[in-house]
Amino acid sequence: MDDLDRKLNDNFAGYVVRKDLVKLVKGNAAVPSYVLEYLLGQNCATDDEEEIQEGVERVRDILAAHYVQRAEAGAIRSDIKQSGFQRIIDKVSVELVEKRDAYEATFENLGVSHVLVTADTVKKNRRLLVSGVWCIADLSYSANEAKDESPYILKMLKPIQMARFDLDDYVERRKAFTSSEWIDALIRSIGLDPAQLGERAKLFQLTRLIPYCERNYNLVELGPKGTGKSHVFSEFSPHGILISGGEVTPAKLFVNNSTGKIGLVGYWDCVAFDEFAGKNKRPKPDIVDILKNYMANKSFSRGIEQVTAEASLAFVGNTSHDVSYMINQTDLFEDLPAVYHDSAFIDRIHAYIPGWEVDIIRGDMFSSDYGFIVDYLAEALRSLRALDYSGLYRERFELSDDLSTRDRDGVLKTYSGLMKIIFPGKDATAEEEARILEFAMELRKRVKDQLYRIDETFARTHFRFRQKGGAWRDVTTLEEVNFPRIYHSRDKVPLDEEEGCLAAAPAASTLVHEASAGEVESTPSQEPAPAEPEPMQTNEAPASSEPFIGHREYRENQRGVSYERLFGPYLEGVRKVEIIDPYIRKFYQCRNLMELLEVILSHFDYSAPEVSVHLTTVRDDDFADSKQDDYLQQVADAMNPLGLSFTYDYDETRTIHDRKMVINDTWEILLGRGLDIWQYFDAGNAFAVETNVPEVRKVKEFGITYLRK
Repeated sequence: MDDLDRKLNDNFAGYVVRKDLVKLVKGNAAVPSYVLEYLLGQNCATDDEEEIQEGVERVRDILAAHYVQRAEAGAIRSDIKQSGFQRIIDKVSVELVEKRDAYEATFENLGVSHVLVTADTVKKNRRLLVSGVWCIADLSYSANEAKDESPYILKMLKPIQMARFDLDDYVERRKAFTSSEWIDALIRSIGLDPAQLGERAKLFQLTRLIPYCERNYNLVELGPKGTGKSHVFSEFSPHGILISGGEVTPAKLFVNNSTGKIGLVGYWDCVAFDEFAGKNKRPKPDIVDILKNYMANKSFSRGIEQVTAEASLAFVGNTSHDVSYMINQTDLFEDLPAVYHDSAFIDRIHAYIPGWEVDIIRGDMFSSDYGFIVDYLAEALRSLRALDYSGLYRERFELSDDLSTRDRDGVLKTYSGLMKIIFPGKDATAEEEARILEFAMELRKRVKDQLYRIDETFARTHFRFRQKGGAWRDVTTLEEVNFPRIYHSRDKVPLDEEEGCLAAAPAASTLVHEASAGEVESTPSQEPAPAEPEPMQTNEAPASSEPFIGHREYRENQRGVSYERLFGPYLEGVRKVEIIDPYIRKFYQCRNLMELLEVILSHFDYSAPEVSVHLTTVRDDDFADSKQDDYLQQVADAMNPLGLSFTYDYDETRTIHDRKMVINDTWEILLGRGLDIWQYFDAGNAFAVETNVPEVRKVKEFGITYLRK
């Protein structure tokens, strides 16, 4: 157990479970994760390993004895007849049969229908009336001669979810965690290892949860296959439903006018449309019109009556092209069916998660640590739906006045949702709140920028905010950063003079403040100034008469960065380099060092004496089988014959924290996070472009400062 494991068990005893246990008990049981975690929470909510193993065995026994496999349904029905009683776990749906004036249940896997259900049971669990709910049920058997009555009698029906939840208690317990600890706990609860994700990637994962805690929230995520887009909507909460195939009738989604029966949006907190993209799909236009009205007005027509509902909508699907193609040739909504590729529909979307920034799920990305029982977290999010956090920003910040009403709604709904998820106690610092506000504005701006490409009638608005009394801060999407020359090339709405200047800049890829020589001042609240050449052009250093002096910030998932671009201009005439980085320990970190030395070697004048490079780092004592010495010696052996003398030593006090590089006693470069700037890529794959072309890699968020000594 690590510190966060212990903290979760201390503060949320009984509400956390080890996430790898789900895989241990699932086997071939096709049940959602929240069902399994409900059972694990009842039997394994402890940090005692012996009790955990006993609990796992109990859950396995419960599933073996009570979960209904479709292939064994006939045998189970026979068992109920022979024994007269059986407890089962199955998905149950209920229908009102007016002719009999009775509610009848259908057990999906068991293959049994027309089972009478009391009105009181339905009243307590209204979602039984729509698409079914996973339940634990006791069935008995009593033969009868009536053709339209089932011989099965329902003795007990209990939906698999928490019976009670105390929001005030949840908020109070949250106070024991820092914001980064809490975010990591939430990521673990989803089932992922936070150590494998950057801060921006974590926010994308948490944004997927907003439909569960924010009413009438409209979310889109389009991206490559295998990024887990639908997982949260199918496995996470008993309060959401995933519609496979992306197509649904108005009667099923809103209301059946012939029966008056309310559809999915009347019963579920979140309705998600899987496989929503696909140009060849031909949904009926009437569903689009009703959907647009509901997304805008939170209501739909039921004959002559207007019905209000609170369900949030999530649309997820795969893209057929990469982002560079979409930016250069079409738009980010190009894969939607034609009837949805409509500016009126798109304008009602509050946020667009760029799926191409979300990592494809790998086996090592799953968490084996403690996280919340998903049913507990789902109840927390459901309780937060009744609250409104959208106005909290006004205490510290203000948004640009020319944001349209829908832009402002989209921004504030995303902001409100993330604040509920991360800061339910409303205790975010100004810096933390600014980060969430900026992120929310980017997700909406991605939608608005596509509207400029699709419909020339939209007016330009400025996505900017500021802390009260401070300077305005412009918000840009990462696509705008990575492709500054082509991002606005297909816009039908003309750029205004200010945006035109920004778009024409050769390098809007970093937030930079250029200070005078010898002065360094990082000002994230300032407007972005051009600094770097457009990404993914060449591996050459930026053409400049004088190396840049000052501070630069790079955003997570940004591309177009390499050690050559970062350090090349400062290495001309290099003779001596000193590197201080406490984290040159693991293989990939030593590989980064090797890559830097190759850049230094490329600037070495072979007609002169050798160049010397010395590394000061910290010994890796965390692992008994550490190969740190072996790796560093291999680096030295490879470089020394080529005229680069590489040496290293360890700071035995383990007190160094600053990361920097000193070149020829002339340049001092402060490395915010050292050489560890790359996100995960498969360096062992000879066919991975990222291995030999650093510019196509995604970076972690980092800053770098250049000083002339």
